[in-house]
Amino acid sequence: MSSAITHYLDKMTQNDKDFFKQLGAKIASLRKEQQITQVQLAEILGISQQYMQAFEAGRRKVPSSMLPTLAEVLAISVEELIGIAPTNGKKRGPAPKLLKQVEQISQLPKSKQKFVMDMLDTVIQQAAH
Repeated sequence: MSSAITHYLDKMTQNDKDFFKQLGAKIASLRKEQQITQVQLAEILGISQQYMQAFEAGRRKVPSSMLPTLAEVLAISVEELIGIAPTNGKKRGPAPKLLKQVEQISQLPKSKQKFVMDMLDTVIQQAAH
């Protein structure tokens, strides 16, 4: 580990170190769940892949200004991202993959959209029973 990073980590309290390691692990886990690479997430955030890697490893503090974007991309609330349990019982929104699929369906001709929606209705009804 470089001396600059070691010096930076020395400035953090143990609680800070623990928090940022947990946050980094959560970011990495959610990123993988959403099938997003470190490079893709770094590009969205406007940082290098090396910074993203350092965030996920807990070696760097994630700036609070990045939390809303991270939460949106990872389909989670900022509160849940930083480890605060939701108080209103809200579920996470649709996953980015689902949103992409909806967008793809909307690009189909109307007749094919109807076919896909009918199939989805059938699958959802079967899953509910």
